[in-house]
Amino acid sequence: MVQQAIPIERIERFEAEFHGDLIRAGDVRKSGAPSSPSERHSRSADADYDDARSVWNGMIDRHPALIARCRGVGDVISAVDFAREYDLLVAVRGGGHNVAGTAVCDDGLVIDLSEMRGVWVDPDARTARVQSGATWADVDHETQAFGLATPGGAVSETGVAGLTLGGGIGHLRCKYGLTCDNLVSVTLVTADGDYLTASEDKNPDLLWGLRGGGNFGVVTDFEFDLHPVGPDVAICLVFYSGDRTVEVLEAYRDYVADAPPEVSLLTLSGVMPDEDLFPTDTVDELKIAIAGCYAGSVADGERALAPLREIAEPIADFSGPMPYVELQRLFDEDYPDGMRYYWKSLYLEGLSASAIDRIVYWSDVAPSPLSTVDVWQLGGAIARVGVEDSAFAGRHAPFLLGVEANWVRPEDDDVNVEWVRDCLEDMRQFSDGSVYLNFPGFLEEGDDMMRSTFGPAYERLVALKDEYDPTNLFRLNQNIAPSENARVDSGECHE
Repeated sequence: MVQQAIPIERIERFEAEFHGDLIRAGDVRKSGAPSSPSERHSRSADADYDDARSVWNGMIDRHPALIARCRGVGDVISAVDFAREYDLLVAVRGGGHNVAGTAVCDDGLVIDLSEMRGVWVDPDARTARVQSGATWADVDHETQAFGLATPGGAVSETGVAGLTLGGGIGHLRCKYGLTCDNLVSVTLVTADGDYLTASEDKNPDLLWGLRGGGNFGVVTDFEFDLHPVGPDVAICLVFYSGDRTVEVLEAYRDYVADAPPEVSLLTLSGVMPDEDLFPTDTVDELKIAIAGCYAGSVADGERALAPLREIAEPIADFSGPMPYVELQRLFDEDYPDGMRYYWKSLYLEGLSASAIDRIVYWSDVAPSPLSTVDVWQLGGAIARVGVEDSAFAGRHAPFLLGVEANWVRPEDDDVNVEWVRDCLEDMRQFSDGSVYLNFPGFLEEGDDMMRSTFGPAYERLVALKDEYDPTNLFRLNQNIAPSENARVDSGECHE
């Protein structure tokens, strides 16, 4: 697709009609706010291009032509119409936390929702309406005021929108399911600029697709079911020597096979150097951690989690009662803005002795001490949802393997990316090849990855794409491409 040149007069008209900030290359933040109506549309007065194009992953360095920072639905519709009119490459930014950097693009238009962060809780109905620029910290702050929560992620600065549309694996998953399983309705702007509601009563097929397979429009609001959680929960956070990794993973496998549904855990294998947490002689040594929580009473949780703290002599044990909001923030400092990240994933068919041996190997050879090989417990409420209720793939698997390369220096990019890819290629022998789309690498696997992940649901997702986005305007994501017939019928065929 070749993008059309945009007349400056058209950009100025778009800018004049737009209520948010329209940010262009070269805009630099100025001190003070605009002081008159005429200054209101001088967008450089309160926006900085380099700040606006930055995302969480420091590997991503892209330069969009325009960044449309929306204040409401009207701005989103205007931005979508403008992009469609000039065949612009479109990125949609919620929290800007996707590891693949899909929130920003080169040369095209970023539809930036980061200022649309409202959260409204109905404690009687136990629901929350959440705007698409919100983070999980925003949601937890409002819902915990009423002792309620919906399953979110494991880092509070993660955006609600991206996590939800990719499924959403977090600390409450085995008790209350994925984030997308708790999605009641959405409102979104389609590629045609239409504003729709998707719910069980309105456009239910679209809601099905947005529950774990969503790339059909710009979602502006989510409505979630809430559950009683907290204010305190029992957590497990225990670290063992890397020499005990086989023993710990075997014990973990056996424990989760019969664990109560309130328990949701993961293991992390890596060096994880932290002088504030570990004895000096272990800071730079390989470790394995078991982390997670019990979504029920603290007393029941401490009893249920106790065996995980007794597998061997721990290096450190931070288990115990903790406010739920602090659990949600527990890993935030480990993933700072601007560090370099490359993550991929595979659903595992089990934790056999051979699979455990390979996890030990890949943990040991990680080029960065900040990197980890993680094994997420699945099952429970996740496995009780059928394909007829949600597009999300992976419910069949007992475990998810997450391979996280986290490092600081750009000169180390190649060796860290290679480590992740080599590890995943090796671990495919223990998997059917499907992946968790929120840990996607850099989308380099494209259509083959999506077909293998969604399986029988893939063609149903293509049909939704044909209906709501036949020209693939929204394709900077874990993309379900429209069929060739849909693109031809629409009069456009994007390369």
